[in-house]
Amino acid sequence: MNAVQGLEPGGRRPSRGWTFLLPAAVLAAACALPAAAADRSWVRVSPRDARYFELSDGSPWIPNGLNMVHPGGPKGQEQACMERWVTALSTNGGNFIRVWLWHSWWCPERAPGVFDEEGARRLRSLLDFCGPRGVRVKLTLDYFRDINPANPGKTWAMREAYHVSKGGPVASMKEFWDSPAGRALFVKRLDWLAERFRDRPEIFGWELWNEINAAGGGADSHLAWTRDMLAEPRSRFPNHLAMQSLGSFDRPSARDGYRTYMTMPGNDVAQVHRYLDLGAALDVCKGPMDVLAADATSELLAFDPRRPVVLAEGGAVEPNHTGPFRLYAKDRDGVLLHDVLFAPFFAGAAGAGQCWHWHPYIDSNGLWWQFGRFARAVAGLDPAAEGFRPAAVATNGPLRVHALDGKRTLLLWCRDGRSDWRSDLEQGREPEAVSGAALDLAGLLRGRAAGRATAYDPWRDASETAEVAGGRVVLPAFRRSIVVRVPVAP
Repeated sequence: MNAVQGLEPGGRRPSRGWTFLLPAAVLAAACALPAAAADRSWVRVSPRDARYFELSDGSPWIPNGLNMVHPGGPKGQEQACMERWVTALSTNGGNFIRVWLWHSWWCPERAPGVFDEEGARRLRSLLDFCGPRGVRVKLTLDYFRDINPANPGKTWAMREAYHVSKGGPVASMKEFWDSPAGRALFVKRLDWLAERFRDRPEIFGWELWNEINAAGGGADSHLAWTRDMLAEPRSRFPNHLAMQSLGSFDRPSARDGYRTYMTMPGNDVAQVHRYLDLGAALDVCKGPMDVLAADATSELLAFDPRRPVVLAEGGAVEPNHTGPFRLYAKDRDGVLLHDVLFAPFFAGAAGAGQCWHWHPYIDSNGLWWQFGRFARAVAGLDPAAEGFRPAAVATNGPLRVHALDGKRTLLLWCRDGRSDWRSDLEQGREPEAVSGAALDLAGLLRGRAAGRATAYDPWRDASETAEVAGGRVVLPAFRRSIVVRVPVAP
């Protein structure tokens, strides 16, 4: 099967070539190579509404993508693998990926503070490939958790070359964060990168660390290092965003850390990681995916509603992150991915949620088409111009309605509460049809006149109109979820 084309829900092959993914006009725009002027547009926080992004030419930009931190496949085919995945994403309307720059495939550092050009060549090739396809790249600068080879730990999270016993300049993780020698290692790489990539608009921004609170060295050192280091990429990459990330928001004790880091001056994007995890301390992490993703978004918006919020890692894991979720193989329809994508945006995030497990889940199940469904749902929107505010809509039935109240548009994602990962994947039940459901929009309209609503079914990739009468709109029959867009008088 062509991995770019993907599968329809249920594993069926598409019946109309590519057209099931996006309408022709939207698909053409997603796939076309951008004009020269667009090539030079940077992603920035919108000056019109700091909760959303836009391009430097003023056009709206809604991130729609995933973590794709390193390639898979056989040795020698890494670049081809990344290009296949980027093609699959961009053909389906996606526009964003995250890469771990100091992963072994990309890493240009051959010894502490010593670089060669092979890593730069690989990154340049990726950016050259992503640019014409409209895909922006977030670059995570590092992720290791320990440097001492005498300490037991996961080999993927160990950076022994920095330790004095291996000829490096520091003796512990605390020294790496706190000492001039340790900090110089990080700053030197930024200087090296700036010489080569300062002027690349394909770069969304620079993430200092993956889940810094999971690394050794102590919370105080993590915090002081982050406060100081956020200024470093900004001075070298003035057109790129800077940000930090923390481990999964899966326990009450994580709240204070998230509040501190995500409201920190210089942190341009409030990022949150959260997974469906039956070993988590928070009960919300064990329930429906749309609820846990929307809740994580709402938590960060409550800390500071004046910057973009993004669910930067989502998905499902075995208890306490011991591996990919056991039910991934059954999720041929992409139920979990659908909720990761849709729920954050409709809860007030700046874009779609960004799933983990790009290889064993998304690519293996042929789920790239799900990015096209989100792209279709938000096509033509300018969130900064709308000034969207998350809102509640009361219902009498099983629907959970995640609503955005805008100046010219009411946007509602209606999720059938009877269908979730337990019913669809664990129990293997087919989702039931929701018929005759109606939404009372009077509280959102507040006396504004409503035009004819459009109901988009992302599972059938079909739209139809619906009348708003007396402040109510009756939804067409659907399964799992439907998106309703209502134009309103400004």
